[in-house]
Amino acid sequence: MTRLPLFSGKELTKTLSRIGYRQVRQRGSHMRLFCPGRKSVTIPDHKIIGHGLLRKILRDAELSPSEFEKLLK
Repeated sequence: MTRLPLFSGKELTKTLSRIGYRQVRQRGSHMRLFCPGRKSVTIPDHKIIGHGLLRKILRDAELSPSEFEKLLK
């Protein structure tokens, strides 16, 4: 299994925008992203998002870690 890199909330939002996610609202430090045909995801606007939370966000976005790594390139 691959080790996922650490991201900030803004970097993760920018990466997910490559597959069609758009920020629809923000309340406090949490951003809500929407993509037609996929589940909406909530991303905290923190400096570092831990590995466990990143895996949860990817699962909600219906992405595998290997598909996510392809988005980074």
